[in-house]
Parts: sequence; C-alpha cells; structure tokens
Amino acid sequence: MEDGRWKLEVGSWRKEIKNQFPYFPALTICFILSRLSIMLIFAGKILEMPICYITRRERFSAAHKLAKAEWDDEKNYEVFGKCSNPNWHGHNYELYVTVKGETEPSTGFVVDLSDLGDLIKERVISKIDHKNMNLDVDFMEGLMSSTENIAIAIWNQLADPIKKMGAELHKIKLQETENNYVEYYG
Repeated sequence: MEDGRWKLEVGSWRKEIKNQFPYFPALTICFILSRLSIMLIFAGKILEMPICYITRRERFSAAHKLAKAEWDDEKNYEVFGKCSNPNWHGHNYELYVTVKGETEPSTGFVVDLSDLGDLIKERVISKIDHKNMNLDVDFMEGLMSSTENIAIAIWNQLADPIKKMGAELHKIKLQETENNYVEYYG
C-alpha cells in the first residue's frame, strides 16, 4: 500500500475506536503488550520483532526426603513410598532454564548464555549441589522438597535477576529421574 493510503486507513480506524473508547491510548498499550510479539510502526509499516526462546541446562546432585514430621514412618511410607526413607535419598537432577525475549541486534542474543549460566550457578547450583534440600538449602526452608516445589523455588530465585538481564523467564524444567520431570511456567 502507498504510505498515504495506509495512514488514512489507520487514521480512520483510530478515529472510530477513539469515539467508542475514550481511553484509547491505554487500550492500545494493553493490546500491544498482550501480543506475543512487540509491534513497531516504522516508515508506515508494521514490523514484528521476533521473540526467541533459549534454554540453558545445568546439573546438580542433591539429597532429600519426602515426609511430614507429624506423621509416623508408616504413614509417610504409605503416602510417599521409598521417597520417605528416614536416611534420605538423592538424585542427579537436570535443570533446564528457558528464557524468552527479543534478540539484541548487535549480538543476535536474547541473553548471553555464559551470563545466564553464571546466574544459575550463583543463585541455585552453588546453594543446592551436593546438599540436603530439607536441611541445607535456604530457598527450600519450610517447603516439602517435592520436584514441583523445587522447580517453583528455583523460579523464584531466577525470575527477577533474569528480568534485569533484559529477558523474561519462560520455563523451569527440572528432571529428577529419566522418567520424571516437572515444568513450571510461573
């Protein structure tokens, strides 16, 4: 379309919406922000900025026990099975941290994966690797150490620092065994 015709059509649409909705600027912002991609008007055309998802994998080993202190061993075993072993048990976990955002034009990165890896190691791995999650991990204090709760707690450790890196935390995937994993999307 010619630029003039495009502007006229957009202008007519805006005028019609503005008459029906007096809070048009706020509606426009809400509409644009609710899209999966951010839209820019540039030289009379709408350009979509691509959103990419990138995942960093880290590993850690940790012990835990699923048990409620107010229950006896028999009740804990009935509910949690061998995961309630009074002498604890451990897993070799795989942690997948997926972030999303626009690619930075000069690098083509959503985030620098090395920086993301350092953040995960600082905020999670250094606190949890070769530790007892029920006793030694500050961000697990007071929580049942189920894989679900571990994934949520890891999200809480990473969401804000990742935002400061210019991206958004999209998913935590925590694989406990070859058969079991949890995905948490905040």
